[in-house]
Amino acid sequence: MAFDPQQSSHQQQFGLPSAASLLAEESASAYMAKVYRWMVAGLSLTAVTAWFVASNQQAFSLVQGLFLPLIIAELAVVFVFSMIAPRISGTVAAAMFMGYSFLSGLTLSAIFFVYKLGSISTAFFITAAMFGALSVYGTVTKKDLSSWGTFLFMGLIGVVVASVVNLFLRSDFLGFVMSCAAVVVFAGLTAYDTQKLRQMHASSGYSSAGSLAINGALVLYLDFINLFLNILRLFGSRR
Repeated sequence: MAFDPQQSSHQQQFGLPSAASLLAEESASAYMAKVYRWMVAGLSLTAVTAWFVASNQQAFSLVQGLFLPLIIAELAVVFVFSMIAPRISGTVAAAMFMGYSFLSGLTLSAIFFVYKLGSISTAFFITAAMFGALSVYGTVTKKDLSSWGTFLFMGLIGVVVASVVNLFLRSDFLGFVMSCAAVVVFAGLTAYDTQKLRQMHASSGYSSAGSLAINGALVLYLDFINLFLNILRLFGSRR
């Protein structure tokens, strides 16, 4: 369809979206749909892996013996991926993301031995509802959320530092405060990251559209998982 400058000026005059803005919005929506598909794929692999390991005593014993190396491997994959994502192909990005999701499933299998299954299910559905609502907010709001970035980053650093300190103090009160703060931080990050990802969908800094989408999926995956874990800590019933 040919672009009509006169039609565009009429649209602007009456406050209607231009053809260019409509095409940009459609492109952003298609990109975010791909991001969400990859995020759901990663979460599904994590859930299936965690359930399988928790249901198999031999598998869990093996994972339990390798718990620290697995945590280190997860951190390494995220760090390396964040460094090379703009330069790798969609296939390599997909392999790294699904590999990370699998590693997360191995380590998260431990929650089935700490919390009751009903609590895990409830925490998951609460997280899904919150994540969905916040992601929608990040999509439809006209407010620029970029100003949240510094505040959320400082909050995230505070949560990490408090977590390290509490490894030694083992304070239930500090753990409760830390989980409350983490829910606020990752709730904010969900809306912030959603808006930021929509804005970077046309980024030319990535060699592959696939790796760009998978990078977005990893960002939202991490927001979801951290939101879920802290909601579970706050409301979950322990075995």
